[in-house]
Amino acid sequence: MVLFSGTKSYFYSSSILCKSTASNSNHSHAAHSLDAAYIKRAAQIADNSAGFSSPHPNFGCVIATPSGIVAGEGYLYAQGTKAAEVLAVEAAGGFSKGSTAYLNMEPGDCHGDQSAVSALVQAGITRVVVGIRHPLQHLHGNAIRSLRGQGLQVDVVGEDLKSKIMEEARKSCLLVNAPLIHRATSRVPFSVLKYAMTLDGKIATTSGHATWISSKKSRNRVFELRGRSDAIIVGGNTVRKDSKHGGGHTPIRIVMTQTFNLPEEANLWDISDVSTIVVTQRGARRSFQKLLASKGVEVVEFDILNPREVMEYFHDRGYLSILWECGGTLAASAISSGVIHKVFAFVAPKIIGGKNAPSPVGELGMVEMSQALDLIDVCFEQVGPDMLISGFLQPVPDLVPVIPSEDETFAIDPSITPYESRIIFFYKTWDPYGAFSNFSPHPIQMPDGSGAYATWSSVEHYYQAHKFVGVDEPVAKDCVEKIKFAKSPEEAARMGRSMQKQRPDLVRSDWEGLKIDVMYRALKCKFSIYPHLQSMLLSTAGSVLVEASPHDLFWGGGREGEGLNYLGRLLMLIRSEFLGECSSPSEITCEAL
Repeated sequence: MVLFSGTKSYFYSSSILCKSTASNSNHSHAAHSLDAAYIKRAAQIADNSAGFSSPHPNFGCVIATPSGIVAGEGYLYAQGTKAAEVLAVEAAGGFSKGSTAYLNMEPGDCHGDQSAVSALVQAGITRVVVGIRHPLQHLHGNAIRSLRGQGLQVDVVGEDLKSKIMEEARKSCLLVNAPLIHRATSRVPFSVLKYAMTLDGKIATTSGHATWISSKKSRNRVFELRGRSDAIIVGGNTVRKDSKHGGGHTPIRIVMTQTFNLPEEANLWDISDVSTIVVTQRGARRSFQKLLASKGVEVVEFDILNPREVMEYFHDRGYLSILWECGGTLAASAISSGVIHKVFAFVAPKIIGGKNAPSPVGELGMVEMSQALDLIDVCFEQVGPDMLISGFLQPVPDLVPVIPSEDETFAIDPSITPYESRIIFFYKTWDPYGAFSNFSPHPIQMPDGSGAYATWSSVEHYYQAHKFVGVDEPVAKDCVEKIKFAKSPEEAARMGRSMQKQRPDLVRSDWEGLKIDVMYRALKCKFSIYPHLQSMLLSTAGSVLVEASPHDLFWGGGREGEGLNYLGRLLMLIRSEFLGECSSPSEITCEAL
């Protein structure tokens, strides 16, 4: 049998593979070793999607035959793409029958179709080994119950499989989804503090000059870190010129400033490629706020500006992972607020001295060495001439005790129905109604204008492309094709929004008056061709649907309910049409709510 891990191959004799039984005591050490190796492999390949799948978890699946051969692998590439389990089953083909599937994390059915569970069942998988249960409350344990209900043997690491090597495997599963777990348990995004310093602990000279402390190889690693993040936070004193990123998501830029004492001209105010958000104290420099708003820069005011409140706000906006690239004062404040989870420190073999030269972390109020904060799971890596030291300031939270699922909660108190209320909020896939999102992975077939039908990977693909459909320009036509074949709805959205910002002249002239109808037709098609989605929509009859995006004031509900919520209105209109109550998208008005 061959187990692939990176570029190395590890060989085992098939004779050491023992038949798995439900009894943990009969599960031999050799079989545990194989199970642990496969779970670690699932976690390893799951990490391939970091930066692409946000705000989703990182999912990996490995299918191994009874003889111990890896028959198929897969990982979730991004929101709106095929589940890891579906891809692994497709790769394994007929070898899936009677095999074992190894998952770094329990599948999360955010789209109402249980595609991951169905793929495993229909392929004839007989046993599933799960690294960790899903940390989100409404998904916790659901897929495991479904699989067991279908007659599959499901072993959960740490529950059904217990040993030192299994605990190590489980830890790899916790680490690969550390951002999601921290977010789910602490109600703030997973935050990483990154800095580069000299051997004597300085991040700049006494004059403030800081280019460059670390090597080019280290800076390339920083670009990779940025590409795995939803946003980068800098302080008011850190207006950076090198706003590059390293692939994956293009991170939003967030500036934290109490006084709003910022320059009127800065690269950060150019939002043609990526958005900038400034968070500040309420009332600070109103005239400058208006100037930035005229450039498209979003300003968010807080009564009291502190890192904890800011992170709670960005948690509510759906952010999963944030990289802090700030000065020592803001870094100290963030650490003191308990919002920094991991540190990446690049140490360059340089000495610059200077009693007043700044250090990476400002005053923390510690007077004894015993008060020092120790890093956990420390790693050392040489990057060019530099040393990279990384580790966790806070341990990855354990998922024990088990968070009760909806069914378990109802068994405790039948009066509790946590997901049924007069107002139903949905926002991408953080909730049970994630399938209502225009980003959900449900392909639609729409007429292409020539009498034929074209397939679009999601409603969002169709919507973004139609900003440019019919424009007689080669660039616009090329953009439509690129959006159509974008690997995920997130990428389609980035392409469409970026082109709209960079080349507003390519957007069709009737777009503002047409975009509601474009979205309506795509949504109507989606809910017409997927019976389970239509059933889900009809099950909300009598409830108000609110797309809870706090930053989208047109399609979403806005931060404080000031949004127009046109996506929610369209869904309610379509629901009414299915129920025979009305028949035209023009009937949606603000008064309808």
